[in-house]
Amino acid sequence: MARMTEYPIFPKTYDLLRWIIERSVDFPKSQRFVMAKRLQDTVLDVHELLIAARKAPLAQRRELLLQADVRLETLRLHLRLCHELKLLAPKQYTFASQQVVEIGKLLGNWRKKTDGSNTG
Repeated sequence: MARMTEYPIFPKTYDLLRWIIERSVDFPKSQRFVMAKRLQDTVLDVHELLIAARKAPLAQRRELLLQADVRLETLRLHLRLCHELKLLAPKQYTFASQQVVEIGKLLGNWRKKTDGSNTG
């Protein structure tokens, strides 16, 4: 099995996870247990699903990657909402959105590769 560092999606997702945690702790108290928690939980879910997919047999991998894709789409929604609620500055939102797009491309490529091969 390939090491995690051989999958570029893992360091990208980890970096986004860390960035989100660092930014969301500064959310106003009224949103720390709502939007901050939702952001953190969602990006953690994405990362955990990717780890599970890397370890899973092909049949399960497809489903786990689909679930990760759905959670990534949810993360996009949460980020947009945080921006509209002024919890994230425009530059922060732009940065996070760009990271999500990159992760989405990597995830899409992994899904295509998984769907197109019998070896995983």
